[in-house]
Amino acid sequence: MTQVNQVLYTAKTHTTGGRDGASRSSDGRLDVKLSSPGTAGIGTNPEQLFAAGWSACFEGAMGLAARKLKIALPADLAIDAEVDLNLTDGAYFLGARLNVSLPGLEREAAQALVDEAHRTCPYSKLTRGNIDVAINLVLDGHTNLPAGVYRAVQRDQVAAH
Repeated sequence: MTQVNQVLYTAKTHTTGGRDGASRSSDGRLDVKLSSPGTAGIGTNPEQLFAAGWSACFEGAMGLAARKLKIALPADLAIDAEVDLNLTDGAYFLGARLNVSLPGLEREAAQALVDEAHRTCPYSKLTRGNIDVAINLVLDGHTNLPAGVYRAVQRDQVAAH
């Protein structure tokens, strides 16, 4: 376990009803209804919340990487996150893709930013070795170029530990 020198922030939520319930943060800034994916419910779901949180965090990590590498981020930087809820042999697991749009940047500069952001982003660290992740670069608005594929540890190996 990593030694913690300083806790910068602790998010606190209270959830009732599981996937068909509600979640509220202790400060009241988050107050959402939850619905299972693919149902007619009016709420969001954990996969959408994870996608939003990870993409926002990743964009922040890209900003830090840009300052470190002295690369100007495009004003229209955007990240489209996709989180899959998968089922195999009765076991649920996640998979994810980040489609990072960096219009106007050369591929090498974009790749360096994505690599550094994935190395430092707390959400990326959370996923590392736990779920399959693909990161794609979108440099001209429509072409996805693979920037990295990161595989989870074999699920049967995890279960054995």
